[in-house]
Amino acid sequence: MGYSIVNILGGLLIVTSTMVVVSKNIKHAINWYAVQSLVLVGLLATLGATTGAQELLTWAGTAFTSTVVLLSYILNRAYKKMGEPSDASLKAGLKPAWAICIIAVEVAICFAVVTQISLPTAEVATPALAISFAHFFVGLTCIISQRNIMKQIFGYCLMENGSHVTLALLAPTAPEIIEIGIATDAIFAVIIMSIVVRRRLPLARCARPVRAEGVVHGNVDSRPARDSFGVLAGYGVFAQEHVL
Repeated sequence: MGYSIVNILGGLLIVTSTMVVVSKNIKHAINWYAVQSLVLVGLLATLGATTGAQELLTWAGTAFTSTVVLLSYILNRAYKKMGEPSDASLKAGLKPAWAICIIAVEVAICFAVVTQISLPTAEVATPALAISFAHFFVGLTCIISQRNIMKQIFGYCLMENGSHVTLALLAPTAPEIIEIGIATDAIFAVIIMSIVVRRRLPLARCARPVRAEGVVHGNVDSRPARDSFGVLAGYGVFAQEHVL
């Protein structure tokens, strides 16, 4: 019964991940990520109760603090600082129908691989383990296919949540320090990426009047600007106004 609940929660994980990837509104994507983090906490707690691993119950509490509270707060703060991105940057990414198809293929491939693994966990929690593996590819798909930098940050967060589930299923009695390391790495990575994006925004807006094509108002496009002279001119304008 316990592993059945774990598999169901694993299914909810991939559903929420898909919603994060296909969402065309950053605020909605943040909310879906928060929901996914709550599902992750429930999965860890259920797995801990099922296996009797006290470490997983502590792990669930740590995951709640790091993902549901801290990461959601950091993402919301970054969203408010950068403002609502333009529709062009969000619509330029992977179409929802294609994204769903690609994610389904990734899950199917991971499921086929997991069924060949001779581990006790692979026998009782095959769907959850396959979905945890698939989260790496789902996050990578989000990073590669999206032009909006916030959506690319979400891709990294999805990969991090998948690593939580994989480690919990394969090593339920792993020391708590490992979970703390994974959570700390994700938190600081998101903070650094958010700071970098916010620092690029003033330069991007200065470069826009001189045809820096890699920049969209209210958002930093991940593509490099084609007009290098325009970007250099933008830096010069910014330096004159804010430094000289």
